Amino acid sequence: MNITTQAAPLYLRQIGPGIYAAPQLDAAAMAEAARQGFRAVVNNRPDFEHDPDQPTSADIQAAALAQGLEYRFLPVDGGYQSPEEVAAMVRLLAELPRPLLLFCRSGARSTRLYHLAQQA
Repeated sequence: MNITTQAAPLYLRQIGPGIYAAPQLDAAAMAEAARQGFRAVVNNRPDFEHDPDQPTSADIQAAALAQGLEYRFLPVDGGYQSPEEVAAMVRLLAELPRPLLLFCRSGARSTRLYHLAQQA
């Protein structure tokens, strides 16, 4: 499964039942996510992390909501996810509809956070 951003198509990786991880998405990708049937998006990348030109959560949220997607912003550090952040992900996984799309810079921290939440 792929999602196209302004820069390039991105490969989505299924990490759980109805849950996918992706590298950085932009506002334009929200229309494609909705078209592919996603119902919710979680952004795990802090705004302006290592890149001042990175799309902001507010821009992505506006585009997601305009497409009828639920959107949550749970920014976490790439090297460490705290017990509080893991607990927040547990809550999001319980409340958000599937299929669910998680993203960060590369998809790795979203995947890690998902797996930590499964162990909590």
